[in-house]
Amino acid sequence: MSTKGKTLRELAAELDVSITTVSRALAGHEAIALKTRQRVVEAARKYGYVPNMAARQLVSGRSGFVGFILPVRGPNFVDSYVGEFVTGLGEGLVPHGVDLFIATVQQGQSELAVLKHVVESGRADGIVVPRIGEADERIDYLMSRDFPFVAHGRLLDESKKFNWLDADSISAFSEAFDLLYDLGHRHFGLVSISDAMTFRHLRERGLREAMVRRGDPSVTLDIVSAPRFDRGATVAAVNRLLHAEKRPSAIIGLFDELALTVMEEAARAGISIPRDLSVIGFDNIAASAYAPPGLTTFETGTRNAAREIAGMLVQVIERRPPEPLTKLIRPTLISRSSHGPVPDDFRK
Repeated sequence: MSTKGKTLRELAAELDVSITTVSRALAGHEAIALKTRQRVVEAARKYGYVPNMAARQLVSGRSGFVGFILPVRGPNFVDSYVGEFVTGLGEGLVPHGVDLFIATVQQGQSELAVLKHVVESGRADGIVVPRIGEADERIDYLMSRDFPFVAHGRLLDESKKFNWLDADSISAFSEAFDLLYDLGHRHFGLVSISDAMTFRHLRERGLREAMVRRGDPSVTLDIVSAPRFDRGATVAAVNRLLHAEKRPSAIIGLFDELALTVMEEAARAGISIPRDLSVIGFDNIAASAYAPPGLTTFETGTRNAAREIAGMLVQVIERRPPEPLTKLIRPTLISRSSHGPVPDDFRK
């Protein structure tokens, strides 16, 4: 029996099912029983079946691609978030027979213009939108076109209904505060960003709400910020906290890169972590586990989230659900060695 070049008809005959069943099973239709879908996928892999994409596109009117718009920011083409996210997207799309393509936005080029070109040229059946702004023109454009998309994040304006998946950073930053408060910390620092991003507001909100809930007038919070991709400004902002006349005993980074910068600059200043200063981050990037003494942070599962977004987008493309698909994921605390009891010098 040949193990190469099976056609859809031959594959159906081999499995003793209809061509329609094979086609729908390979597309991941839930109307086909899971066991049948698994059986078809295994047989397709065994017999080397490759879908005729040109024929599929002619019938469906779809390109078979999902688009991801990637701005190029300086020498670091791919940061820790993008690397994990793109990997997860690809993994999530493969089982559906959909390919991912990346359209880059060069410096000085409009991200919205690139997005419009991708959509209006018919190169993509759907778009994944990362890093959502407070008010995001990409979301407004895609909604106005009724074009399939899923966002990794939310808008501040909750009245706009669209498909999204996000981490519950409000609860995570509240949990971070409670953890440090119970260890005796009362003077907190937050290293944030100046960019107009929704996640900045949500994380700061979680921290402030936790402070209000405690109702302790001795609790204080100092916030410094800098443009997200300006390393020099970030280092300067961190050092303003570290060398303040009254330094916080605990500093939280809006995300891990900022928390790791706090740890690096603290080491340069001779500030021991966690003996003299507690530090907590958010995202659990790979470097957080290896930067001494190990960064306490929150696991958001960026790669898994991207896989889920891929599945959500395929569902939106194929079925156009009557109501937006939304999912809020609770981050998990990863307790390492960068936090501890408040130093004696900070106790009243």
